[in-house]
Amino acid sequence: MTTRKVGNPLALAVLATLSEAPNHPYDIAQLLRSRGKEQSIKINYGSLYTVVRSLERHGLIEEVSTEREGLRPERTVYAITGPGREELHDWMSELLGIRQKEYPQFETALALAGVMHPDKVLTLLDKRLAQLAQENAAAREELTRYLAILPRLFLIEGEYALAMAEAEETFVRGLAESIRSGELNGLDGWRSLHKTGLSPEQWKQLDDMAKRAAAENSKGRTRTTHDNSTST
Repeated sequence: MTTRKVGNPLALAVLATLSEAPNHPYDIAQLLRSRGKEQSIKINYGSLYTVVRSLERHGLIEEVSTEREGLRPERTVYAITGPGREELHDWMSELLGIRQKEYPQFETALALAGVMHPDKVLTLLDKRLAQLAQENAAAREELTRYLAILPRLFLIEGEYALAMAEAEETFVRGLAESIRSGELNGLDGWRSLHKTGLSPEQWKQLDDMAKRAAAENSKGRTRTTHDNSTST
């Protein structure tokens, strides 16, 4: 993926907003909030002004005027530049067209779930499932209500978020049930680990096999690099 001069998602939102018309940072934040974009993009004023200064420093936006209303301090109005518009379109094309690996915190917790007793994990999954069910029901109701009055274009990020949350709800329900019923493959070893404090012998063998495979792959990459360097 491309390394951006300003890679904060809030910077992308600023560029997108300024592509519509010049604006003041405070009004940019207000506009994003009024459109519900804070559900998808973390917006706070301290970060916003830092992002604006960084975008200006890299020539992606520029100051076009200052305004004053009554006794209030002057407000600087910014506009997107030609390079800024190019950056916006290139960035959006990359995000929409190229899938990249992300690292959600829940996925991290699942990867390390074995450190906790399966009964405790089941309790926590049930808790998460109840929250997901409640939030998803509310989100479906809200989305249905807004779709009746707004163009779908304005709500597609909400549709996506709901689809991902519903998929998570389905997964968590299935995982919890497989632990509850005892059908989860490896559950016996998991319980044995927490009963004895020792990894099952089969798990140790799998770890050894994985280490050997990793070592062989590393040797293979080293040989390939060496062969490529000597052939040039």
